[in-house]
Amino acid sequence: MIQFKRLDHILVCIPEGATAEARAFYTDSLGLAEIPGNHPGGAIWFQMGDIELHVREEAGTSFSKRHPAFEVGNLSEAKEILQQKGLAIEYSSDIDGRDRFFFRDPFGNRFELLQFIG
Repeated sequence: MIQFKRLDHILVCIPEGATAEARAFYTDSLGLAEIPGNHPGGAIWFQMGDIELHVREEAGTSFSKRHPAFEVGNLSEAKEILQQKGLAIEYSSDIDGRDRFFFRDPFGNRFELLQFIG
């Protein structure tokens, strides 16, 4: 049996030539700290709580409902910050015991933020 310990990182793709724009979005809009280094494939890495977000250029674009979900300390505050940055908030079906919403980065990657309630 495989013993999984924790999620280490998530990789999202951006269009070719968009690394500078992605760096600005993830640091300025989301407030993430970049992890310095010469990362494989020219990726840029960010610290996101106790996991890493890896961002890498890839040819083509694809919009889907695939997404990582992140628990946050204050969902209302996160929503306000993202709206102030001009991001559209998307909603989906309710899940008992948690409030949540979705947003997309400028490259179409979908993210869910959630907070447990009750």
